Amino acid sequence: MSTGGSLNNSGAPAIAVFCGSRPGTRRRYVEAAREAGRLLAGRGTTVVYGGATVGLMGALADACLAAGGRVVGVIPRLLVDLELAHPGVTELHIVETMAERKALMAGLSQGFLVLPGAYGTLDEAFEMVTWRQLGLHAGPVVFANVGGYFDGLQVFLDRAEEDGLLSRENRDLAAFEPSVRGAVERLAASIRG
Repeated sequence: MSTGGSLNNSGAPAIAVFCGSRPGTRRRYVEAAREAGRLLAGRGTTVVYGGATVGLMGALADACLAAGGRVVGVIPRLLVDLELAHPGVTELHIVETMAERKALMAGLSQGFLVLPGAYGTLDEAFEMVTWRQLGLHAGPVVFANVGGYFDGLQVFLDRAEEDGLLSRENRDLAAFEPSVRGAVERLAASIRG
């Protein structure tokens, strides 16, 4: 484990995954996190995530590691102090703030996968969409719409476009796929170019 330095020195592509720190009440969300971990490990893709051992984040990391994948956690010291840091990840980077966490995760990743979650997940995802809109990175952001979880979010974005608050071009910066597999494949295709 490490608390600084170069993260993805393996040369493998890296995908940041944003997801809930709680497991939720629907088993499909935990299964989706596990599927994402297995699929990304199978592609030789490094998983960059929030570094926790709980909820969907823990399920993602555990599944990726069990499949022989490489997992890099980025976690604020506050959460380490609450004993939430995953002890078994390939690399663990401890930062001081949530803003530093997002910046480091973004800098280490070529794309972003969004699984079910709540405030923190959407904060991370939309910061990446906004940074892409501003040209601060070129990584695709893909939401895995597991069981229609993000249907309401798509309605909101469509409304923002209809009301002239969001351009069609920028509306498309947040992509949606109905399955984890579809989201992973879309990210892989976008990163390959």
